[in-house]
Amino acid sequence: GRDRRHAMVATVIYVEGGGDSKELHSRCREAFRRLLERCGFSGRMPRTVACGSRGQCFSDFTTAHASGRHRFVALWIDSEEPVQDIKMTWDHLKRRDGWDRPRNADDEQVLFMTTCMETWMVADRAVLRNHYGHALQESALPSLVNLEDRPREGIQDALYHATRNCGNAYCKGRRSFALFGELNPALLQEHLPSFCRVLRILTSRL
Repeated sequence: GRDRRHAMVATVIYVEGGGDSKELHSRCREAFRRLLERCGFSGRMPRTVACGSRGQCFSDFTTAHASGRHRFVALWIDSEEPVQDIKMTWDHLKRRDGWDRPRNADDEQVLFMTTCMETWMVADRAVLRNHYGHALQESALPSLVNLEDRPREGIQDALYHATRNCGNAYCKGRRSFALFGELNPALLQEHLPSFCRVLRILTSRL
């Protein structure tokens, strides 16, 4: 009946990103939705919530997890630093952010972009070429080998540098979300163990 339906809300994923603006929250949600559709999840899409800051994302996730009302609730965030073991997500967050694992939360409820959203973008050279055109300085981008071991500052600086002569040079916010929504899952799988992990978890949980 109605009560049971009310008690079990479908899957919800809390996403880091979107800053403080309503418009950016909506662009952030849209970018993740487009990527999930490209991954083949149309028809069983989770609800994505753009939370803005990293701390707010953890707080929203913790509240939703404690409510027990979701079939699956997850946190989709940057790892910020290389991860020793991508399966041990709460250990990483305890070390990096001082966050305690919420009661009964498991490691698969944390979906990492290792080390940041931009790592995923630089993994897809085809989308960068398509998006930025001839002015893209591809030689400024980091090697695709062991991308997830690189510090996020290096990845972000390389992307800024490679696109600095483009009319739509890379910047956080609207432009980053436009690019994120175009990424090709097949290319991400080639270079990013963390993306493969996200795909595997969502395939089994959605």
